[in-house]
Amino acid sequence: MQSSSKALMVQGTTSDAGKSVLVAGLCRVLANKGIKVAPFKSQNMALNSAVTIDGGEIGRAQAAQAYACGIEATTDMNPVLLKPNSDTGAQVIVQGKVLTDMDAKGYHSYKPTVMPYVMESFSRLQSHYQSIMVEGAGSPAEINLREHDIANMGFAEKADIPVIIVADIDRGGVFAHLYGTLALLSQSEQDRVVGFVINRFRGDIALLESGLDWLEEKTGKPVIGVLPYLHGLMLEAEDAIDVSQLNSDEVQLKVVVPVLRRISNHTDFDPLRMHPNVDLVFVGKNQPLPAADLIIIPGSKSVRSDLAYLREQGWDKQIERHLRFGGKVMGICGGYQMLGEGIADPLGIEGEAGQSKGLGLLPLHTEIKDVKQLKQAKGTLTLPGQHGVEVFGYEIHAGETTGVSQDAPLTLNGLKDGAIGCDDQVFGTYLHGIFEAPQACAAILSWAGLQQAKGYDFAQMREESISRVADAIEQHLDLKTLWPDLDI
Repeated sequence: MQSSSKALMVQGTTSDAGKSVLVAGLCRVLANKGIKVAPFKSQNMALNSAVTIDGGEIGRAQAAQAYACGIEATTDMNPVLLKPNSDTGAQVIVQGKVLTDMDAKGYHSYKPTVMPYVMESFSRLQSHYQSIMVEGAGSPAEINLREHDIANMGFAEKADIPVIIVADIDRGGVFAHLYGTLALLSQSEQDRVVGFVINRFRGDIALLESGLDWLEEKTGKPVIGVLPYLHGLMLEAEDAIDVSQLNSDEVQLKVVVPVLRRISNHTDFDPLRMHPNVDLVFVGKNQPLPAADLIIIPGSKSVRSDLAYLREQGWDKQIERHLRFGGKVMGICGGYQMLGEGIADPLGIEGEAGQSKGLGLLPLHTEIKDVKQLKQAKGTLTLPGQHGVEVFGYEIHAGETTGVSQDAPLTLNGLKDGAIGCDDQVFGTYLHGIFEAPQACAAILSWAGLQQAKGYDFAQMREESISRVADAIEQHLDLKTLWPDLDI
């Protein structure tokens, strides 16, 4: 089966094989050639989400892919989003809006019910765009998940679209991954596969050629290309925290982020991870918080549960000590709620109903309600002793916080947000993505103690990363095999 430019699906042998990045790059390649293209992922499981222009919630990877296409993200690009809130359950979001909470077994049985919504969103995109780049989820060879599948071959068969399979050679075992994945598919699914892509290759391609020949002979499928390992890419992750440190020798400020069990939107910290003057450290279970200039409590899908976890780790006492020594503390979204006097969840929206005492660092109270706030936001940030600077981002939270004063540090969409407390040592806000605005990033780093702080142009880094991926695709992939009808 050969593909036209109308639709193509990228599936992977494993999670993190490179599906999201490959789709983003292919989207940019098509967009550069004047093709009106959009991304699509039928089902996504991630605690990193974005707010769309139509006021819904989708995975951040699809928002980044929409950017690669040069278009605004909409909820049709990711019609089913699963946000885990326990080891066995998740919040189910359909076409951008919260539907319900389900355990894994219940959702598996429920998949046929959401499939019409998936196809409705896909059809809507098809009616507006010349081409749809579709991303799979995990691996199509998960035998236990094949029944009622809506994320991989189940969707490809229903939509009748061709598939390429990508594998990460940097993990090892790439030939077994590709050969075994194909072998576990049904005959009709195998027929749908137009070829393979090998990702993240380092070294001399000549040493790989005998393996490529073997794979093509054994499977009857072409290797469409081998993509090199591209260092320093900055594209939003779906879930896994990238702990690679890319700082220069000019590090002047240390920032520590405790990793909560249900940490959400950790992509908030990507601009700090890339900043040449910032040493960003993620601290996990059973690890003490090291000495730092700034501690940031991140967002959480289950705020009261993660607040209890923070205390179990002894991080609350370490934060108090950090403040006594003059350090700064910041909270974003769920972390902002934790900084207050208390959090109430009378309806049990995020878990067991009840109340929790906050860290008591800001004079605020939060109640978790059954209507989630989803909005893009922009405005002004004014920190102590500074002039106001432009800020932008998005809000995703079920909590409603009271006690916000008229001298709050943020004005977003005309409303006050956030708080400053503890002799200007503590700052909290609901705004995700706050570090992506260069001036706001510089203002916060200056508040935290960075001398002559400069903003880091995260948007430019994202643009450069997407362009690098697109250039590598054009150089190393046989695009004629994918799109014989295009002038490539």
